[in-house]
Amino acid sequence: MTSRSTQTRTRHWWALDPAGSLVGLAFAVLSITPSLLPRPAVLQGALAGISFAVGYLLGAVVWALVRRLLWRGGTVPPFRPVWWFVYAAIWVAAILGLSALALDWQNDVRGLVAMPPLDGVNITGFLLSFLLLAVLLLAAGKATASMFGHLRRRIGAVLATAASAIVVVAVVGGLVFAAVVGVDRIYLARNALPDAEVAEPTSDFHSAGEASSIAWESLGRHGANFVGGGPTAAEITQLTGAPALEPIRVYAGLESAPSIEERADLVVAELERTGAFERSVLVVATATGSGWLEPQTVDALEYLHGGDTAIAAMQYAYTPSWVSFVFDPDAPVGAARALFVAVEQRWLQLPVDERPLLVSYGLSLGAHGSQAVFADLDDVRARTDAAMFVGSPNGSSLWRSLQAARDADSPAWQPVLDAGREVRWMSRAGDEDLLTGPWEQPRVLYLQHANDPVTWLSPELLFRSPEWLESAQRSSDVSASMRWIPVVTGLQVTVDMLGGEAVPAQHGHNYGDVVVTGWRQVTGDAVLSPEAIERIQAEIETYAPISSYTE
Repeated sequence: MTSRSTQTRTRHWWALDPAGSLVGLAFAVLSITPSLLPRPAVLQGALAGISFAVGYLLGAVVWALVRRLLWRGGTVPPFRPVWWFVYAAIWVAAILGLSALALDWQNDVRGLVAMPPLDGVNITGFLLSFLLLAVLLLAAGKATASMFGHLRRRIGAVLATAASAIVVVAVVGGLVFAAVVGVDRIYLARNALPDAEVAEPTSDFHSAGEASSIAWESLGRHGANFVGGGPTAAEITQLTGAPALEPIRVYAGLESAPSIEERADLVVAELERTGAFERSVLVVATATGSGWLEPQTVDALEYLHGGDTAIAAMQYAYTPSWVSFVFDPDAPVGAARALFVAVEQRWLQLPVDERPLLVSYGLSLGAHGSQAVFADLDDVRARTDAAMFVGSPNGSSLWRSLQAARDADSPAWQPVLDAGREVRWMSRAGDEDLLTGPWEQPRVLYLQHANDPVTWLSPELLFRSPEWLESAQRSSDVSASMRWIPVVTGLQVTVDMLGGEAVPAQHGHNYGDVVVTGWRQVTGDAVLSPEAIERIQAEIETYAPISSYTE
């Protein structure tokens, strides 16, 4: 015979908390509202599943507290079975009723990012991903609650809380460790060696090759793509119609030297070997998480300056940017500082009138690392001749301080600081003409989109409405139907990051259309004709975007 306590525990295992279920439903429904970028049905289902689980937890906890306060020592009014029929009916009505509205919302966002409208909704894909995540997360939560109840009956609430916390931390830590090891192995296999189809450079002006002290196999996949790619002098001349030099590209991979400092010294030695300090422009670039440099941006610089350039970079990880950012956020900072300081020290030894323009550049996590080299804007301008930071993450200290100091009448997505005298922000070509006052040298430029989730995702988004969603500050690129919702908006923008570069240029985390203009604003060009500039722009826009956050 089964005891009453066993029956209760069994019933509690499969039963849903009424308040948690209701709040979870509300969160899931609210997650369907528009955010910065379009979301495919499967991704929306996953977001709804996570939102439901978070809402369920919050609702269950609040309801537990209410029960203790209002019915202490008494009987809690029962939730009759009819409630669950009503609840199920609400779900059905929500799915059917919101389908058309969700389609309108998504098509509104798609229109804002120049994507074609959808003809219908993929309810099957939505439900499969929603149910999978919601059930898994609910099961994990119920297992934790069951364990706590079991322990509380035996050792008391205080010890049960401590023991449950230890178990949860151990399990979550184990899962995270296993996930990190798995991701690490996947990307080690993917990024450790050059792609078979990429040829080792024969140019003496690139790292690797016979004249270089850096081994081809040590560069990793992205380093090899960087030094094995890019336009040649002949290709630059063919496009621009002007004489060109062979561009210099220097790169040290993780296996090129044991430590960050040794890799930085190796890069400087390569710059010496290739004659980089005799070029007109010297860029110190911080790569993304896996060592990737965006071809659109680096190629654009070389075209604009007729190959009279040198670009130096090094690898600090082989995992994607999101992995590096979450588990080793100091890696890009340490690598950026070591490389810039090493190059700077050698650059300072040159006579002032013989120094190339020293430029700091970074995209996404690379922008985070590059900015961390400097204490503030004055430091950037004192130690460089130009800087361009593209798609800066929200957590970058320099970006945050400049945003906070912007002129009061300028919006967060397109700030103006001191009338643009030292630093400016651009979103697309044409923005360079918005400010007519002087822009003094050295120039610092941020490329920034109003709907780039990498730039706008912050912990504060979970519990505080951001400035960029206020009606007076909202960009026309952000849906008028987007509203800040506690917790939910933070989850939405997190999911938006996965599609940050799955949108056309001028939107999201895709800046390929504006890098040519950006470079011209901070470094100038080789006095090219307007027709040559147009051909460079057209060439760069043919490049297929690659996600800087997953590379």
